[in-house]
Amino acid sequence: MQETRLDTDRIRAARRVIDPIFLDTPLYRCEALEPGLGCAVSIKLETANPVRSFKARGTEVVASALADSGARAVVCASAGNLGQALAWSGRDRALDVTVVASRFATVAKLDRIRALGARLELVDGDHEMARERAAALARHDGIRLVEDSLDIETCEGAATIGLELVATAPSFDTVLVALGGGALATGVGHVVRALAPDVEVICVQPLGAPAMTRSWRGRRVVTTDSTDTIADGVAGRRPIPAVLDDLLLVADDAVLVQEASIIAGMRMLLDHAGLVVEPSAALGIAAILEDRDRFAGRHVVTIVCGSNVDVDAYRRWVGAA
Repeated sequence: MQETRLDTDRIRAARRVIDPIFLDTPLYRCEALEPGLGCAVSIKLETANPVRSFKARGTEVVASALADSGARAVVCASAGNLGQALAWSGRDRALDVTVVASRFATVAKLDRIRALGARLELVDGDHEMARERAAALARHDGIRLVEDSLDIETCEGAATIGLELVATAPSFDTVLVALGGGALATGVGHVVRALAPDVEVICVQPLGAPAMTRSWRGRRVVTTDSTDTIADGVAGRRPIPAVLDDLLLVADDAVLVQEASIIAGMRMLLDHAGLVVEPSAALGIAAILEDRDRFAGRHVVTIVCGSNVDVDAYRRWVGAA
């Protein structure tokens, strides 16, 4: 296979520096979901850790390397989950962590970033503006900028999920991965392509934030002027060229799903799996709901990638299900 920026040996080594509390998350078949979806469904539960998302796998690798090098400060832009994860990983290694986020980000995520001891700076714009501000701070202060998906550690940390998945293959034949900046998709996709090539990797993105999917389909970077989705964790407008290059090598397909399907997926995960998830984590279920014929007879793994959701917003979306 053509080579991505990722390295399988480094991914295996990453497991040795990631706090075990973030590793070997539950993977189980959820039969209660299957009558409504028409296929066998297994859940990889990346919410079962202290920051309630997969992001800490990557920040553990970043923070470990920074601490080893003697660095004392780091900054990132985040929609919420990366910031929490970096705050957690930095706190345990005595790093001074600054997180830049949109003031319109999910309040629960912002509160948790503060509670974990990071300095939080808010911008009057979207995530792309937060990225620009974080880069400016890094230049001004001469500190490490962590760029999700561009920094290979974030991808290879996420790729450890792939190692855990392929340990069970070939019991499943499809993995559905939420697609935003691309760290999760390229990380898991790299491992699956290398170690379980018969498993199909399908990336899922909201119709209201389609930049990376359009880029994958067109094999070139496609940007958008705005996003319109409740799935804030994947709402990017400007794909990173190097990440797209990796994604083109490891993804079998990239699909877009409607907001109504995301909400229906969240409701199904609550009703039939007892899981409260953020919208990004329901993208896999949404993809099955929109194309049942495609997945009929398959055994699908969906990565439930986060559960940091504003309670009031969740109630509005899901209702008293």
